[in-house]
Amino acid sequence: MNVHELLDNKAVFIPLEVSDKTEIIKAMAKGLADAGVVTDVDAYVQAVLTREESGSTGVGFGVAIPHGKSAGVVKAGIAYAKLANPSDWQSLDGEPVNIVFMIAVPEANVGNEHLQILVSLSRKLIHEDFRNSLLAAQSLEQVHEVLKTL
Repeated sequence: MNVHELLDNKAVFIPLEVSDKTEIIKAMAKGLADAGVVTDVDAYVQAVLTREESGSTGVGFGVAIPHGKSAGVVKAGIAYAKLANPSDWQSLDGEPVNIVFMIAVPEANVGNEHLQILVSLSRKLIHEDFRNSLLAAQSLEQVHEVLKTL
């Protein structure tokens, strides 16, 4: 799976100027809507927030990977944000997040497409060099180049 192909430029935020988790999720969902991935922003945001209630998607290393399956999603997609200010995400390591990848998949999708995307991202995000490359990226092109290494 080519994760970078799921990332539309309209869903990339460098930097994202909001610092509250719910506001971050809403802003990124709007980007996914602008990219044609999400048709019902409210339903998708609710799916992501419901998932957050079952356990934090702050995976550590300054990274969060919120995700949700929703009927308001028409195709798989990813949003990316480098936060202007670190945000508390109740992460597993207790540290705030700087990088957020948000995964959207249609509720009707059979299988575990979101898990495949999550695994692809997680395998790279454990590497400090990869995270540092994302943090250093200052443009859409640079983010895409980093993600092509997935």
